[in-house]
Amino acid sequence: MLDVLTVTVPVFLIIGAGYLAVWRETFTQCQVDGLMVFTQHFAIPCLLFLAMVDLDLAVVFDWRLLAAYYTGSLVSFAAGILGAILWLRRGREDAVAVGFAAMFANTVLLGLPISERAFGTDSLAANYAIIAFHAAFCYFVGVTAMEVVRGGGGGPLGAMRAVGWSMTHNPLMIGVALGLIVNLIGLPLPDPALEAVRLVARAALPAALFGLGGVLVQYRPEGDARGILLVCGIALILHPAWTYGAGRVLGLEQGPFRAAVLTAAMAPGVNSYLFAAMQGRAVRIAASSVLLATAASVLTVSAWLLVL
Repeated sequence: MLDVLTVTVPVFLIIGAGYLAVWRETFTQCQVDGLMVFTQHFAIPCLLFLAMVDLDLAVVFDWRLLAAYYTGSLVSFAAGILGAILWLRRGREDAVAVGFAAMFANTVLLGLPISERAFGTDSLAANYAIIAFHAAFCYFVGVTAMEVVRGGGGGPLGAMRAVGWSMTHNPLMIGVALGLIVNLIGLPLPDPALEAVRLVARAALPAALFGLGGVLVQYRPEGDARGILLVCGIALILHPAWTYGAGRVLGLEQGPFRAAVLTAAMAPGVNSYLFAAMQGRAVRIAASSVLLATAASVLTVSAWLLVL
């Protein structure tokens, strides 16, 4: 157990330091916003670019890995919707926002540093394979479902256009796409340019974790306790449990199996709140779930690491 805690606790201590710094006003919210712009618009895209450049695509993009993880995402989305309708007695639009919050795991800011500390840098290839599809998949599912329940004229095609526009303007997805292009065409890059990208990428995860802590100060727990419990339970227990079972059934090798389960065990990402705010539905549930699930994942992620 102590070995597991040495993996998870340092990550959450950095998040806690960021939270405390902003809460005590030694680091302002404006400074946090600037830090997050640096990490999400520059440092993390550089990290993802380098990861995609170095991936052995034929080996890493295993359909069993993606099936195990993303069937878990769909099950979590459906469970969130059904729980919101049947237990919380919320409308269908609120239910979609709740389902999205339960489905959208924090694959980058939490998943990467915890996986790296647990299994080493060389184990992250499977994480990057999941990340390559994550935002596009979750937003397509969420936007399509919202279009359907609202009876919008756009339907799936409208959802695809909305997601396409969002992805082409998303720095993380741009970093992934550029890295895949360089990988596929075998474009040689000058060593000075690569080293510059590496220098920026090294700052990505610690700065992003500190910034995440500062961002979480905004998401104070407010009401809707049952909704928050629903999202946290699905995200921290159901999603990894489904992925665990699916990975075993599909015969995933140990490395991809551990990556899929551990990534599925991450708390909801900030995009859960952004989707709810964009749709104007279940905003308090989404915001509070990001904060409380991140705190609770200190224990739940440690438990999943013991299982793995």
